[in-house]
Amino acid sequence: MNFRTNTLFSVFIGVICTLGCTSSDQGGDASNSGQLKRIIILSNNDDPWWTAMDRGMHDAADKFDFEAAGYRVVLDQGDGTDVDQIEKLNQYANQIDVAAVGVSPINPDSSGTIEAMRKLQQQGIVLVTVDSDVDRQRFRDARFAYMGTNNFVAGQELGKAARVITPAGSAYATFVGIKTVDNAVKRITGFADGAGEKFSERDSLGDGMDPDRAQQNVVNALSNHPDLGMLVGIWAHNADAIVTIVKQQDGHNRVKVLTMDASEKALRHMQDGMVDAMVVQNPYQMGYEGVRLMRALLEEDYQTVKQYYPSFDPTTGKFDEPDGDILNTELRIVAPDPSSPLTPAMFDRSMQFFYLKDFKVWLTERKLRSS
Repeated sequence: MNFRTNTLFSVFIGVICTLGCTSSDQGGDASNSGQLKRIIILSNNDDPWWTAMDRGMHDAADKFDFEAAGYRVVLDQGDGTDVDQIEKLNQYANQIDVAAVGVSPINPDSSGTIEAMRKLQQQGIVLVTVDSDVDRQRFRDARFAYMGTNNFVAGQELGKAARVITPAGSAYATFVGIKTVDNAVKRITGFADGAGEKFSERDSLGDGMDPDRAQQNVVNALSNHPDLGMLVGIWAHNADAIVTIVKQQDGHNRVKVLTMDASEKALRHMQDGMVDAMVVQNPYQMGYEGVRLMRALLEEDYQTVKQYYPSFDPTTGKFDEPDGDILNTELRIVAPDPSSPLTPAMFDRSMQFFYLKDFKVWLTERKLRSS
């Protein structure tokens, strides 16, 4: 066989091997394809808050040996824009190693997001929402179920804290990254409900996850509304933006600061006496249980699925209860210390109450710096 013939024969064999390998991988059996299938959680921004979720995802993958079953877990952090999130979802549809996706939608009513989610489901990719949901009344069919915070209750409990901290009531402003996100809307409305009629919202400002804009929003709110007595951070990064400006203006005697989420900076600010109350989610739990749920759906392990969603009927693929497609993860109230007027009895029984030093112990035990 001469060199030319030998080369052509090698190319022919290579093509056959390539076609054979591609066909095998497209078959969807992760354990036999030689390539680990991805179980992805797609965030709605790139805040460090998601680090705790990433830790939970990998701890679950290690404990339950995802790799041996042919899976690996991936946290894919978006840039906070609807366009980027839709592009990522559409990219997954063209990547044969994607097995399941948990997404935190930026816009619960976005036709582009819903279309991309449905397309993934049509291709046999498991799809759930984590941390924030779609508009359930219109688009619940675009995902199997939601796992995350009951965001209305989270806002409501922070509102209860406001009512105790300032019994006479107050004008307040809320600050958030992206106002259209379902969790933002529900936390803000929940806060108003929990705080009650003595509290009045003067402003609600979004910053697009821009740190400079987040601080400028606080400056503008304080300037435009001199009667503000309370500043409320709705997303993790807002605590630092609020406290930075309050410190510059020497205004903590004038305004109270309440926040959602326990970022590292927020924890330091509470330690320094600048944050009066926090409602804290459990992103670690969302990540840990979220990837377990997606793997169970992939493997048709309905015994595990029903541990999360007891009303799910695998024979019909439907839920027997109106809210059966929702799993609410843990919430905590964190107060600075025993001198705070906040006490456990003031909050819903489902809430876990911590003083700051005890909450830090909880984080350390889980090797976390934030939550």
